Amino acid sequence: MSTYKILIVEDEAVVSLDINRRLEKMGYEVVGRVASGEEAIELVKTNPPNLVLMDINLQGEIDGIDTATQLYQEYNLPVIYLTAYAGDSTLERAKESKPYGYILKPFKERELHAAIEVAISRHETESLKS
Repeated sequence: MSTYKILIVEDEAVVSLDINRRLEKMGYEVVGRVASGEEAIELVKTNPPNLVLMDINLQGEIDGIDTATQLYQEYNLPVIYLTAYAGDSTLERAKESKPYGYILKPFKERELHAAIEVAISRHETESLKS
């Protein structure tokens, strides 16, 4: 199995570090941890990941949903949302961005691992069809 490269977009440093630790324990490579959508877009230009884990509420001018939409449209990057927000309006907005997953925090390691594997598999299948 090749090592999948994952970008973490999370504005809470402690949460970001915890996710980083979990991903490395699962065998994934973390290409970066950033706190804003703007930083995510810049990092993707120079070090593109295979997958993005995205918080919805972020520092900066653009939120996670707008960032995810841009990353998918411009770079064909699959995004899994990791969020503490489960409100109907947030969920509806998130669905419009065509995410590859939506996980509520706090989450268990196995939930994260399963979501990542399903997202990667789906993205690879869709890429083969196009």
